[in-house]
Amino acid sequence: MKTGIFIYNQARRDTPEHQLFREVLGQVSLAEDIGYQEAWFAEHHHSDYSLLPAPNLLIAAASQRTSRIRLGNLVNILPFHDPVRLAEEIATLDNLTEGRLNVGIGRGIRRPEFTVYGLDRPGAEDRFTEALQVMMRGWTEEKFSHDGAFWKYQDVSIRPRVFQKPFPPLTYPSVSTESLATVARNGWQLAIGRQTVPEAKMMAATYRAARAAAGLSADGEGVLLHRFVYVAETDEQALAEGVPALLDYWHLAAHNRLATSPIGLNDLPPMTIRGGYGGSGVTLTELIEGGCVLIGCPETVSAGLRRISSEIAPTSLIGSFAFGSLTHEQVCRSMVLFAKCAATAESAAPTLARV
Repeated sequence: MKTGIFIYNQARRDTPEHQLFREVLGQVSLAEDIGYQEAWFAEHHHSDYSLLPAPNLLIAAASQRTSRIRLGNLVNILPFHDPVRLAEEIATLDNLTEGRLNVGIGRGIRRPEFTVYGLDRPGAEDRFTEALQVMMRGWTEEKFSHDGAFWKYQDVSIRPRVFQKPFPPLTYPSVSTESLATVARNGWQLAIGRQTVPEAKMMAATYRAARAAAGLSADGEGVLLHRFVYVAETDEQALAEGVPALLDYWHLAAHNRLATSPIGLNDLPPMTIRGGYGGSGVTLTELIEGGCVLIGCPETVSAGLRRISSEIAPTSLIGSFAFGSLTHEQVCRSMVLFAKCAATAESAAPTLARV
């Protein structure tokens, strides 16, 4: 199981925005130094929830500070972009990283972002499909023309050409079982986010079965699992430092801005309703027991990793280490401790049965 980091770059009280970007790049460099294999960036707009409207710029910057770790954007929100321009940008990044680029693709999920662009979420599927068709033709054909519902091009030739052939590996995040067959059939990597371990186990099994039914080799499959992670020396310290930060994260997710008054555990369920947790939201206990959050001392987090490995067997586990009010120093310490947890969990379960 590979490990990686997932970066929101959230606003933080009393911290200049330029400092946040400097910290992000430092965390990517640290991740490579201590053995993480992947670093992923979000794409969000017009909100303190994630100060990453142009994450591919961060990939470009990180590519010049690293040499081994793979870098990716989870996701490029295709309906928001001109597909030829984005195809060129990705091809450029693929060359800057010399083939270390992963490409996340998606339709977008946050309603306010669509409103700003004058788009609607129901119509995003058609824009996504057409944009991806244009991009893949640009990467695989020397020259092409396109006459679509949303974009029209004549005699386009993407330069530079992509470094990885036929194009960088694609990853699609799924929030429901309906899209799993499409992800599997297209040979894309599956990204699973906020689901509990039992739910993620079911989704991974369904995805793998759909790949097999499509005649695709298991060697090419990928299941990327995202979790929130905070590791400290003791469970008590981890909870004392990590829980307030998690509450800040969910306030940002629900309201797009930093909280101006204290937040308590009773505020968590209503803040998580729109985050994929149904009509009543979830409690902190449910998040921890469901394996959505890995928080605690190294022994506690290692046990959680062993559970994930045995039940889901993800190809990669990427952690959001920087969220809410956590300082750069706390994030880096947690990353170092988690790397040791992952090594411990892996040595305890060197071979994992596929679900």
